[in-house]
Amino acid sequence: MAYFSVAKIKKILKIITISIVCIFALIGIAFSSVYVGMQYGIFNVRGSITNRNKFFLQNNPATKSATTTVSAPCIDSTQTVCDWNQTPQWVTVKGGLIKDQDIINKVSTETGVQARMIAAVVTPEQTRFFTSNREVWKSYFEPLKVLISLSQFSLGISGIKQDTAKSIEVYANNPHSSLYPGEGMNALIAYAPNTNHDIELYNRLTDEKNHYYQYLYTALYIKEIQAQWQKSGYDISHNPETIVTLFNIGFSKSIPNKEPVAGGAPIQLGGKTVLYGELGSDFYYSDELLDVFPKI
Repeated sequence: MAYFSVAKIKKILKIITISIVCIFALIGIAFSSVYVGMQYGIFNVRGSITNRNKFFLQNNPATKSATTTVSAPCIDSTQTVCDWNQTPQWVTVKGGLIKDQDIINKVSTETGVQARMIAAVVTPEQTRFFTSNREVWKSYFEPLKVLISLSQFSLGISGIKQDTAKSIEVYANNPHSSLYPGEGMNALIAYAPNTNHDIELYNRLTDEKNHYYQYLYTALYIKEIQAQWQKSGYDISHNPETIVTLFNIGFSKSIPNKEPVAGGAPIQLGGKTVLYGELGSDFYYSDELLDVFPKI
């Protein structure tokens, strides 16, 4: 009968321990290297966070001059403080929304969610990409997503996390949920038989050539929040402060009440700090793109 001596067992355990330590050391070195490369511009590899936003920069004459100075607070270089719609970031986002107007309007027709409200949600997310170090950090680390749960990353034009998208699907298929968006919505996001759900969902949220599903999941999130509040006696269908804020902070923070306020992540824009919900609301109530996305 085969057996191992105590000495041999200790040797095996030692090898295993050393191997584990080496693996974690290599992971640490990898992340440290990426951090250093990010700080000094050594790496030029871009992850899908950048890919999902580059659409807003491509083939848009209005942004060709502005995007070269996207870190500047205002289009007029003599200014240090200006309104959100006087920044190069807005010029970029505006061009992208115009290019996607047909898809946004199609999703609006299918879901009953205002096209302008959908655009109001996308505006601060895209703006934040150009102004937040958090997004830049993720753009370098996302290629290492094999080491980190994919659910930790924001995907698509509106930055929906994969776990959030799964929740959207669950609510769309549950008539007993307070967040149920109504009949027919589940059919819009149905999967073909024998489809690998997680892979297909990821593809839906990261497709660079067709943003349909990215806007669709955004609209369904809005519709589900609206349904939840409506069932509690509050109509927020024309309340961008609440909807955009809740899109940013998540389903778990959605607690219907009579005095909601704009909030969400802070964004440095135009030499000022604005909140995610405030920026979306400012766009919604402004005269920007009224010919493309009118107020209803």
